Amino acid sequence: MPFAVTHVLLTIILVDLYRDYITKYKKYFTLHTIFIAGVAGLLPDIDIPLNWLLNFFGLGIAHGTITHTPLFGLIFLIPAFILWHQKKHKTAMYFFVVCFGILFHIFLDLIFGAGILIFYPLSDFTFGLNIAINFSRMASAGMDAIILLLWLWHEEIKHKISDFI
Repeated sequence: MPFAVTHVLLTIILVDLYRDYITKYKKYFTLHTIFIAGVAGLLPDIDIPLNWLLNFFGLGIAHGTITHTPLFGLIFLIPAFILWHQKKHKTAMYFFVVCFGILFHIFLDLIFGAGILIFYPLSDFTFGLNIAINFSRMASAGMDAIILLLWLWHEEIKHKISDFI
């Protein structure tokens, strides 16, 4: 299963690459928007601290259930489209990147994790490819380091970040 850092970094990188090379709406993709996308890449794991909190009250929520379903991410499209229609494009973009971050987290868990309960609560069938299920924690940490270094290299080439040091 990908580490939290992987979920955040890959979401930030993909949204940043989209901003740099694809979108014609660059003014709606501020650094703040990219930060929000990174936080959203971790949002499905909100069930972990929520479970800790609920345990104080004798309740609980299982990890990987409702917050790891596509429905959880797609809910954010409703306000995104409403705000876009109301010409509040910058605010709408926050909801679009939150939706993307959540869905990308779920995609990573589907591909590299133990799978997801894609139709929870209607079904408890787990879908997943389990590509990296046998990766050691050290290999996963190494993957995070490589991803970060490649992104920093891209940022240096594209934006000359060393000029800001």
